[in-house]
Amino acid sequence: MTTINADFTDDDLALFAHSGATPLPADAVVGSLHHAGASIWHASFGSGPTVILLHGGLGNAGNWGHQIRPLREAGYRVVVVDTRGHGRSTRDDQRYTYHLLASDVLAVMDSLDIATAALIGWSDGACTALVLADQHPERVSGVFFFACNMDPSGTLPFVPTPVIDNCFARHKADYAALSATPDDFDAFVEAVGSMQRTEPNYSATDLAAIRVPVTIVHSTGDEFIRPEHAAYLAATIPGARLVTLDGVTHFAPLQRPAVFNAALLDFLAARS
Repeated sequence: MTTINADFTDDDLALFAHSGATPLPADAVVGSLHHAGASIWHASFGSGPTVILLHGGLGNAGNWGHQIRPLREAGYRVVVVDTRGHGRSTRDDQRYTYHLLASDVLAVMDSLDIATAALIGWSDGACTALVLADQHPERVSGVFFFACNMDPSGTLPFVPTPVIDNCFARHKADYAALSATPDDFDAFVEAVGSMQRTEPNYSATDLAAIRVPVTIVHSTGDEFIRPEHAAYLAATIPGARLVTLDGVTHFAPLQRPAVFNAALLDFLAARS
């Protein structure tokens, strides 16, 4: 298995708050496209079977800095996308929905001539990935669903922590540095939060209709998602697997990349 920073840890996200994740490789093939009223930024690395990384709410593609090199070294083409309104992507006045975000990802796939890809979703990115897989199963070889819910019952009451505060501080700093509307952070947070409070709303029947391979990944210390909800998703989606990550939280890709990357590469090896 290919790894980098095998001993790296940032459990409290103090390093992330200070300087962000490992920078994206300098040889990115960068592009953007206009879709449904927004400019969607994306970047590609390497060659091979395509893996698309979808970050969490309020973040950006740079949050995947610890994952891109191991994936590329393992023989995958890695594509990252800034969700609309996040990072370098723009947004209009449309209400955020996971179906809209999924349509943006599909547009990126079309623009890059990607027939099928494995989708790696983290938090909001996981919901987006599963919605896309549900709507267009012929385009998705599998979904790595990390740290999200598919109906409102899956969330825990919000309790602020230093880890969450550090993550939020980095998101705010990145928004100011990357966004085309750097002064709109508060409105952006409210728009994303409104989606998160009201979506997704998949029933057990909806989940049972999903026809792509899915691995549900849950951290034992997740601050937002109930462990029983992760187990429910794995039991309800046909053929789904449940993987538990110990010693990390909702922010595992940043806290202990080696732990997260091992599960990710195992998932992709099984797809191969």
